[in-house]
Amino acid sequence: MHAKDSIRNGIAMSDRIINGYIGDLDDAELLIRAVPGMNHIAWQIGHLLGTERHFIEMIKPGSCPPLPADFEDGHGRKKTDVDDPSKYYSRARYQELWKAQREATLAVLDSLSDSDLDRADDKFPAFAPTVGQIMELCGTHPLMHVGQFVPVRRLLNKPILM
Repeated sequence: MHAKDSIRNGIAMSDRIINGYIGDLDDAELLIRAVPGMNHIAWQIGHLLGTERHFIEMIKPGSCPPLPADFEDGHGRKKTDVDDPSKYYSRARYQELWKAQREATLAVLDSLSDSDLDRADDKFPAFAPTVGQIMELCGTHPLMHVGQFVPVRRLLNKPILM
């Protein structure tokens, strides 16, 4: 297995887990905060989409589909306390945006050589200073957030998936 295969597998695993955890939630359930101060799932999905898009655009500008013009209204870093349903999307729309971004991410991954993965850039964050580490983050970052999806699922008596 090569580095790109491992990165691709990580991205695929995070897709399966994210889609599994949100697949039986309705739009209103995406806005539930299981405990005070916890980010709801809609904000987290928006955060994940925006972050992945930002990182992939750092690697290859112009490679990602645009996000809706009003996207930041509910999903910016300073918007974690927003509960207004009009600032968020349906589960189906989030899944559509997620799929489009993941296709762009994988297209960029496919375009990279092994030596490209080692490329560092001062504009990259200190916690992911190379192209390869940013690409890996596209698989691991969502997995950091799905732990926050589980309390909502438990609150709603949804089936345990893992």
